[in-house]
Amino acid sequence: MAMTERVGVLIMYFALVYHVGAAQKVMPVAGPDIFKNKNTALDKLLPGEKINNVISFGAKPDGKFDCTQAFMDAWQATCHSKVQARFLVPEGTFLVSSMFFAGPCSTPEPVTIQVVGTIVATTDLSEYENNEWLLFEDMDGIKLIGGGTFDGVGKKSWKTASNCKEKPHVACVRNPSSIYFHRIKNGIIQNIKSTNPKGFHIFVTNCANIRLRRLKLTAPDESPNTDGIHISHSIGVKVARNTIETGDDCISMIHGSHQVSINDVNCGPGHGISIGSLGKYEEELEVKEIRVKNVSMVGTQNGLRIKTWPDLYPGHASDISFSDITMQNVKNPIVIDQEYQCSSQCKASLVKIKDVVFSNIKGTTTTPIAVDLRCSNKFPCESIKLENIDLSLKTKPSGSRCANIKPIYKGLQNPPGCL
Repeated sequence: MAMTERVGVLIMYFALVYHVGAAQKVMPVAGPDIFKNKNTALDKLLPGEKINNVISFGAKPDGKFDCTQAFMDAWQATCHSKVQARFLVPEGTFLVSSMFFAGPCSTPEPVTIQVVGTIVATTDLSEYENNEWLLFEDMDGIKLIGGGTFDGVGKKSWKTASNCKEKPHVACVRNPSSIYFHRIKNGIIQNIKSTNPKGFHIFVTNCANIRLRRLKLTAPDESPNTDGIHISHSIGVKVARNTIETGDDCISMIHGSHQVSINDVNCGPGHGISIGSLGKYEEELEVKEIRVKNVSMVGTQNGLRIKTWPDLYPGHASDISFSDITMQNVKNPIVIDQEYQCSSQCKASLVKIKDVVFSNIKGTTTTPIAVDLRCSNKFPCESIKLENIDLSLKTKPSGSRCANIKPIYKGLQNPPGCL
């Protein structure tokens, strides 16, 4: 398919998906967390578990042969097995185009995808008509593990990437994500590596009870729109013990992100940890119950940021905390930006932000404004607390900026709080 045709079809497709979804903005139901109180770091074969090695289905580990059909056949055998089965990618390099790992599956226990080798993406974007690389969909119980690597081979595609984050309309076509979880309940992505994605490393949407652990996500700092972990319309997402070095947000959470915990993450280079942008679409679901703690940021463009579009659509973000964060040479450490992508004469954002805590945040910044809190003049921020903030600009004092907000201060404040 020619590139112009692909773009046209995708624009029509996503416009239709958005139109349908606009009337169906419903959060997934979490249900029982089947991995709760279990040692998910331990992987062992279950009694009688069948191993479906992709090589047995015709895949070749040379990095040149197109293994897509072999992967699809191995997945069908695994997912529809009546006995416990796992999908195995052994050592070697396997070239794969866009494909679905679609459920529901028939295995008695959660299905395991064990990647030991390297999976390499094809480079022709016209093959990605689903607009993602590897799609995992409609499953209750899945483990993606193995220590292997997902190589998105994204460098060529970055040159023509559209920055959908900066375009307040739905027709923007972003580059394919490497790993896309959609309508997944009880999912684990653990101990894998992702490098050079065309778009996001990992995209989690319409999911519940998801664990993202011990991941190594890397891309050059100049790679556009390569978010490490992107979350939307999902509940009960736990992110822990990850290292993320990428060209965009290390972790981003947009509308409908509920009960997300982020702990023990190394971030940088990248754009930090972001909530938003919010207020971009009609009938957005609230962002709430977000916990970010024990994060180290080095050389990031932003640190902790909440961002909303001015004068588009209503939204809400509440019950959010950022605690025990260390920063080294971070450009914009603490930001609430309700004037996102607005250069002058901004109209008021319609997104309401309240009950946000920034506590025990220390380190160094590279710009004079370390704390920048610019809220909506139509819906001023409420109950924004800053406790024990210590952010220095080398040998010079850093500063704060506030608009339409009355922050609540406690403990050390460096820079000094707004008057």
